[in-house]
Amino acid sequence: MSSFKRTLGLQTTIAIVVGGVIGSGIFMKPAVMAQQLGSPLLLLSVWIVAGCVTLFGALSNAEVAAMYPETGGQYVFFKKMYGDAFAFMYGWAAFAVFNTAGNASIAYVCSQYTDYFVHLPRLSDVAEFSIKLHIPFVGDIYPLQNIGVKLLTIILVIILSWINYYSVQYGGALQRVLTALKSLAILLLIGGILFSGKGDTANIFHAASNAPSGSAMIPAYIAAISGAFWAYDGWNNISFVAGEIKEPQRVIPRSLFTGLLFCIIVYALVNLAYLYVLPIEKLASSSFVASDAASMIWGGAGGGVIAAMVILSTLGTANGNILATARVTYAFGEENRLFAWAGKAHPRFDTPGNALWLNAIWSSILILSGSFDMLTDMLIFVTWFFYGMSALGVFILRKKYPDAERPYKVWGYPVITFLFVAFTAFFLVSTVVTDVRNYISHQSTIINSLLGICITCVGIPLYYLSKKK
Repeated sequence: MSSFKRTLGLQTTIAIVVGGVIGSGIFMKPAVMAQQLGSPLLLLSVWIVAGCVTLFGALSNAEVAAMYPETGGQYVFFKKMYGDAFAFMYGWAAFAVFNTAGNASIAYVCSQYTDYFVHLPRLSDVAEFSIKLHIPFVGDIYPLQNIGVKLLTIILVIILSWINYYSVQYGGALQRVLTALKSLAILLLIGGILFSGKGDTANIFHAASNAPSGSAMIPAYIAAISGAFWAYDGWNNISFVAGEIKEPQRVIPRSLFTGLLFCIIVYALVNLAYLYVLPIEKLASSSFVASDAASMIWGGAGGGVIAAMVILSTLGTANGNILATARVTYAFGEENRLFAWAGKAHPRFDTPGNALWLNAIWSSILILSGSFDMLTDMLIFVTWFFYGMSALGVFILRKKYPDAERPYKVWGYPVITFLFVAFTAFFLVSTVVTDVRNYISHQSTIINSLLGICITCVGIPLYYLSKKK
């Protein structure tokens, strides 16, 4: 497998981790999670639990990344763990579901918050629902719904793809700048709200009257933690660019631990700030949580400033994801003749140019297909299946290659790794059960986890076709 030049240092890799994680989730998901839980303390616990579980998975992944610091990340790991067929399924799923859907959903939020300043065009209700695509056993899709936001999202994906197509150095520099700016802005938001004296600490202990209890709490908590997992997603981007990192054996584990620990602290403090000024009922009904929280402190101007901050934040995350995820499509194309076009590097710019444009095209199709929540719920389910298989592969590699050099060994092995695998299995089963129940009771028009599974399974015939070719 060919490789690119190793030009990315520790600062850039931490920026990729933090920039890839802190994006739109912390601004969009707390309201939905507050509706699901109805309890401020449970809301805070979800963010901390999800962060710790994510950290366990990241540290397990870091052991393998330090062993095989190659472009493509988990695609390379799965070839070592499970063989070509499973690696192909991952490469296909990464392209068809979670990498491109992740790029789409983050850029989608950037466009949604742009609508705070500029009223993007919308069709009438009749026109929005005039075109319907029905997928059997899955649900209905309306491509024209919220068309103005969708078109702006497509434009953003194309512009960021072009920057990273032209130069990895430009893409990396843009990532460092955007991550630094949004980290500073978020810290100012936290400090400004918590030290304003305009909130009420009693909000943190006051649950909503309709908060679920008893056995109803389990599906509510699982649904909420799914949203938190999406907000923490993006940490794995660092393994995708492992072949371009200086001293990867040292830098990868350090950047993962430092970056994710920072994100856990920030997420907990941001939600604490929201709850300080917004009672749980008001938080649950908010469309722009961060803007509404800031407006309570700084008036109308505060809402505009926060909306601009969200645009900046999601723009940085979208750039980091587009930069990193194209490396998986590139590695996938290098190894499979059916997708060989995607595995060609640009001879002049030394970037995975074809992979970047292929991701951009499919991301645009996904943007037209669905909403923010549909995209995130679909990609999280499939992503976490492969996260679990990656952690399980640590046990396999330790057994297959006991004497192999391991520059970094996961802390707390085997307990940490086992806990992550067990939690992932529980999360996946619970998600499918909850999705099906919601669909049957007409609380949902689409089974997001099943849609992700269907798209992933298309990779089975494609694998045999690729082998035949």
